Amino acid sequence: MSGVFTGQSALVCGGAGGLGGATARRLVELGMGVVIFEPDSDRASAFATDLGTRAVAVAGSHGDNEAIHRAIGEARRIGDFRVCVNAAGVAINSPAMADASGVPHGMDVFREMIDLHLVGPFNVSRLCAAAFAANEPDSDGGRGLIVNTASTAAYDGQARQVAYAAAKGAIVSMTTAMARDLAEIGVRANAIAPGPILTPRLAAAPDSIKAALTANVAFPKRFGHADEYASLVEAMIRTPFLNGQTIRLDGGLSTPLTTFAASPRG
Repeated sequence: MSGVFTGQSALVCGGAGGLGGATARRLVELGMGVVIFEPDSDRASAFATDLGTRAVAVAGSHGDNEAIHRAIGEARRIGDFRVCVNAAGVAINSPAMADASGVPHGMDVFREMIDLHLVGPFNVSRLCAAAFAANEPDSDGGRGLIVNTASTAAYDGQARQVAYAAAKGAIVSMTTAMARDLAEIGVRANAIAPGPILTPRLAAAPDSIKAALTANVAFPKRFGHADEYASLVEAMIRTPFLNGQTIRLDGGLSTPLTTFAASPRG
């Protein structure tokens, strides 16, 4: 597998996290140069060092245009920049729409969730797409690929997931539109909608939450692995005709109505 995409490069937002870290590792194994884009500079640097000479750390958030441009510049420096993966995710304890005492859902929490899980990924996507426009086209006329992270919450949002479900639903909604919009410059856009994936954040959740999350997975009867997310990113890179699609990665999950606030998955 090593060396298949030698000379190319990718930017992975959230590149030292669970999903992003597995993806960054996979892309390095494929021969790509990878920019680990993370707010925590120490975490990003440590992970880049672990991955070896093909990985470079850039500290910054997906709302910081200057930092994103630095990351894009590094991606161009270390290779032919053609892949952007948005895999950053932050868990936020979301309140109910209104509780029994009449307290409504806070708008600050809603705005923060939309900013983290929708506005940020869109911002990185638009700036990477603009950078891809300058690439030489491949044999299909392709210049780049954007992969965003949705969630099964986009389809089966649970109680106390209103803001998170809204953000992830918007990721799904904009994927096909983004792909059609970017077709004229040869840039593809897809999304992955993970179900319960065993990332470090979910591993720290109470056992009751973990049991509830896997109870309705059809098969295999377990949590998904971050490596499986990375495999799907690889498949999207290798399959140029796959465009404008959101693919669920959830073991055939069926999610009944629940009353707990499950940890966001992605």
